[in-house]
Amino acid sequence: MDIYQILTEYNNPWSSREIFCFSCIMVIAVIMMIYLIRKEKMNKLQAAAILAELVFLGIVFGSTVFTRTGSVRQYELIPFWSWSAILRYHDMELLKENLLNCMLLLPAGALLPLIMNRKVKWQEALVFGVLISATIEMSQLITMRGLFEWDDMIHNGLGCMVGAVLVNWMIGFFGKKDER
Repeated sequence: MDIYQILTEYNNPWSSREIFCFSCIMVIAVIMMIYLIRKEKMNKLQAAAILAELVFLGIVFGSTVFTRTGSVRQYELIPFWSWSAILRYHDMELLKENLLNCMLLLPAGALLPLIMNRKVKWQEALVFGVLISATIEMSQLITMRGLFEWDDMIHNGLGCMVGAVLVNWMIGFFGKKDER
């Protein structure tokens, strides 16, 4: 499955109810950001990062849960089942899917240091990614709109962690150059 196929197959149009709910969330978030910036509790970069995170997570939840059609409840409860299948059957499509799952929450992790206005520990980013992924997986299980699996939570968590570590490194690297 290539990136174009993923974008066209898993990003169906949103319903008017989904658009309304997401718009309400964004309006509330913008109002809160303006209030916090005026009270000097947050800087503009943090506010922009929070709004970017909300938009990104809205797109992720839209493509992984809300725009999918319901079917039957599906779950895979054996951790690392996908890696076992990759090694046993040399399933390159499953390997590609695992790597894309690692990349899925990488941008969410990359925004964390900007949101927190500090370097984020890799453990914090991992927990954040696993919690976001667990929310997605539980939503898929409850609404019967996808396969609940531990592997996705692990891969998404790792991707989120990598995103935060990369931005932490970039902040450190470019911050040191600014000090010279």
